[in-house]
Amino acid sequence: QVHLVESGGGLVQAGESLRLSCVASGLTFSSYSMGWFRQAPGKEREFVAAITWSRSITYYAESVKGRFTISRDNAKNTVSLQMNSLKPEDTAVYYCAADFWGSGSSDVAAYEYRGQGTQVTVSS
Repeated sequence: QVHLVESGGGLVQAGESLRLSCVASGLTFSSYSMGWFRQAPGKEREFVAAITWSRSITYYAESVKGRFTISRDNAKNTVSLQMNSLKPEDTAVYYCAADFWGSGSSDVAAYEYRGQGTQVTVSS
């Protein structure tokens, strides 16, 4: 059974940083592209970042480019999201997702598995 477990969320002030982690189990992690998505109250889920299974190519939403960095450690079955210069509009529940042999899609429907999420709240 596949499990994706996120951690690292919390309450921070604008301009501060957080590092989210997602640990995967029950799958061959190195064969999965990984993505981060977020959903704020009353809004649709949106793509944040992705990293491919092959060559670790990264993709970012325009709203986070230059502030967020996605990375993966296949030895630890972990994908991380370093979030710097956080803004109140970054407040959301953040989810990681896994896509077998994926291309780093920004469409959450492409991902077979998704975690439960971790709350990130940025105060102004």
